[in-house]
Amino acid sequence: MTIFTRIVWILMLLVVQTYGQKGLVFDGQLSAFGNYSPDSDLDILIGARYIPKLDYAIPLDSTKTLDFQVAADIYGATSFSPFYKEETDGYIDPYRLWARYKGRQFEIRAGLQKIDFGVATLLRALQWFNEIDPRDPLGLTDGVYAVLGRYYFLNNANIWVWALYGNENARGFDTVKTYKYDPEFGGRVQFPVPKGELGISYHHRTADTEGLPGIPQFEKIPENRIALDGKWDVEIGLWFEASYIKKSKDVGVLTNQALLNLGVDYTFGIGTGLNAIVEHLITSFDTDPFQFTNNTNLTALQLSYPIGLFDNLTTMVYKDWTLNNFTFFMSYEHQFKKLTGYVMAYYNPDIQRGIQMNDLVNAFAGPGFQLMLVYNH
Repeated sequence: MTIFTRIVWILMLLVVQTYGQKGLVFDGQLSAFGNYSPDSDLDILIGARYIPKLDYAIPLDSTKTLDFQVAADIYGATSFSPFYKEETDGYIDPYRLWARYKGRQFEIRAGLQKIDFGVATLLRALQWFNEIDPRDPLGLTDGVYAVLGRYYFLNNANIWVWALYGNENARGFDTVKTYKYDPEFGGRVQFPVPKGELGISYHHRTADTEGLPGIPQFEKIPENRIALDGKWDVEIGLWFEASYIKKSKDVGVLTNQALLNLGVDYTFGIGTGLNAIVEHLITSFDTDPFQFTNNTNLTALQLSYPIGLFDNLTTMVYKDWTLNNFTFFMSYEHQFKKLTGYVMAYYNPDIQRGIQMNDLVNAFAGPGFQLMLVYNH
């Protein structure tokens, strides 16, 4: 348990004891799923996940509030091949645990939380602090231990400032993990421009390559990254994300990393409206800045079509031009009275790049399909 977790947990207990149950809200999400992947050694996967969530809010005056959120991630699954063998997996982890002080134009949030920004949808160069898989209809991601402050101006501009501590996993397009005992820090400025918005982001962390084969071994490598992103709504939606990452020590082609995403979307007047999103991502890994000698090119297409009020069909295709392979995903969603059902089919190559993967939308190679039911209470 980190220092952020201890602080938030103690504050939560104190305010509940002081103010009682008023303002306490309990809800959650239960999902059950089954997966069949014929090319996998264990071709059947059956599992469930429950995310209980407790929110507590204390109005301080007409404009300021102190609120808390506690959530857990309870997961269990079994993979098996009939009459052959099976494996089980399960855990109970903290999912969210934060305290927030907010006013009319600002908020300060501390603890285990989700931090997400940027304008891309499918190939996200600015996915610095989460691992949201665009194929995951639930948008699940582990949080980070952080303090985040945001201020919102009346003209829709906003400023973000953050500090992280105790996080070691690689996130987004991180090539190596983080040294968890050094603090991370950074910020973001987002401001309106004619017909759109621009954002500038910066982050500093200490990278760690110890134990990783094939590259120089350093326990602590200061790393700085800067990014620029923009989005415009004209006749079509247009956006870009550009990021540059520099490590202060020579770790070969991982020393310098550049990413550029270009995206467009448009809704065609077909039936109830066919929405199309296309993004292209260029990534470069080089020993010297901006050499662009070790490039990868990825293109992603998403088509989404609502079938009435309760049904939606989504298709995603990813093409890796460097490896000459593709990823396919299709999801049919139906809203029942109290449940949401999903039927998902996919094809994954042996190597997937540019797409975040979690344990819900699995990374099994080859074809497969998945059924999922979700209940929110």
